[in-house]
Amino acid sequence: MKNILIAFSLLTLISCGKKDKDYRSIANPNEPREVIVQKSEPAGSYTYLSVQDGDESYWIAVAGKGFEKGETIYFKSFVEMNDFKSKELDRTFESILFVDQFSREPDGLDKAVPSGAETSNPRKNRMDALIDSIKIAPAPGGISIAELYGNAEKYKDKEVVVRGQIIKINRDIMDRNWVHIMDGTRVDRSDLTFTTTEDFQMGDTITIRGKVALDKDFGAGYVYPLIVEEAEQIQ
Repeated sequence: MKNILIAFSLLTLISCGKKDKDYRSIANPNEPREVIVQKSEPAGSYTYLSVQDGDESYWIAVAGKGFEKGETIYFKSFVEMNDFKSKELDRTFESILFVDQFSREPDGLDKAVPSGAETSNPRKNRMDALIDSIKIAPAPGGISIAELYGNAEKYKDKEVVVRGQIIKINRDIMDRNWVHIMDGTRVDRSDLTFTTTEDFQMGDTITIRGKVALDKDFGAGYVYPLIVEEAEQIQ
């Protein structure tokens, strides 16, 4: 139990340290920012913008179109994604902010509709946009994430084959890597977590085989209603 708590505490400290280092001046995602567009790259449902924020420059992604170099925009409410791969641009961003609310007017943020959605829930906005950008068919002999969650008891303690795109990786926790994938389908959840000793990269589309466990308790309050364990990549 003690080792588990230490491992997860270290993970939290590492993650927070990286964010503070990269984005000291925009650590608060709810603080409105005023930036100048340096470069605009439309792709799918997003436009990827290289922006200047005082002495800093970084990339953001917004669900909007028609941005011009030198244009000033305002945004708040975002999530940072590291090593994010855009399939449309065939490019991996070391770090990028996915923005929920933006405006072209200084006082427009309070009236702005969350980017890419009609809900005021920022996390749901981001997840919906991410799900919409991923459409991956099940592998031969495999099942979708929606099928797995929708029929969890059927697959309990059985091996399954699932294909999806990696959206998050937590490495070297309890001697394994914890990988989250999406395939664009969902029931109650849209992402699937699996554990593995293999290493992968953010944004990769992979097919894995592993054993389904339900209500898995790793201690320290970490309980997974459904998780795929000891997964291995297959062709």
